[in-house]
Amino acid sequence: MFVDVWDPGFGASFEAAPAGPAAPSSQQVDANVELPAVDWRAIDVRRGMRAPDVVLLVDGVRRIDASVWTAEADGGSYPGVAASYAAGVVRCDLERGAAALAGAKVGRGLFTASPSAREVRAGSVRYPVHRVGGSGELNKLQAAVQGPLTALEVEVSGAARIDGDLLVVDGPLRNRRQLPRTLGYVKTQHSQYLDARLTTVVTGLRAGQRCPVFRLGTAWGGYSWYLRLPVASGAPWAGIVRVECSAELSEQEAIALADLSLVTLPRFASTPYKDPRAPQNLIPIAGLERRLRALLGDARLLHRALTAAARAGRGHRR
Repeated sequence: MFVDVWDPGFGASFEAAPAGPAAPSSQQVDANVELPAVDWRAIDVRRGMRAPDVVLLVDGVRRIDASVWTAEADGGSYPGVAASYAAGVVRCDLERGAAALAGAKVGRGLFTASPSAREVRAGSVRYPVHRVGGSGELNKLQAAVQGPLTALEVEVSGAARIDGDLLVVDGPLRNRRQLPRTLGYVKTQHSQYLDARLTTVVTGLRAGQRCPVFRLGTAWGGYSWYLRLPVASGAPWAGIVRVECSAELSEQEAIALADLSLVTLPRFASTPYKDPRAPQNLIPIAGLERRLRALLGDARLLHRALTAAARAGRGHRR
């Protein structure tokens, strides 16, 4: 038995399916990209491989400022959420050993399926309407915030980027696969893509090693690999992250990015006394998250302003 190094308030670094962590994946996986599946083994840093001079790390945060309900003319009602979200980029100059915020932007919105909903002004803050399809069930509204947040991440990363910089996106790439020289960084493993034999290679990795590149045949597709960050715990999935890149790359380009990730990402790993999600929550990303949450503004003040705006709107209709 091993104790997960993550604070349990953040869940677990590996969330196994009911069938267990060794259950074969139902997804289509091509494990023969870099090495034949029968020859899979741990891969160390290639000789002569060096990290890029500049690494850009992108992340976004979101927060529900208030849950709302509309009163329609026909007597019906629709749920909605007033949400704030922000995206930012940290520029890490590895030659100088310095990191700085390269750009950040805040967005807000009222997410609802209501046909009558209009933009809400809470003091000087605007919540434009983002119309959600269907009946707009409450549990789907929070997920609807992800689309505008992803668009904001693409916008800020594009504005801060110079050709040749390595871009690391916190989370799966999804519809950001068109960005060149970009890695998706997945720190919590919700799915088990490999069969039991190949998974043994992953859980047997030492710190600073990666598994061979494989290709996923999911809806989003793409090349992927696992690597282990520096970690003290001996638990099978401790310090394991999954990294991915675009399916539009050649196999050799994907392998080159995998080699680059292995010499780059471990140097950003956090430590347990600094971060409850160590080592997967990279130090620059943790700092960026704190900065972005501050940019969202005071949640209590925004909730109060939204409540006042709703009361004023009802009074205006009367």
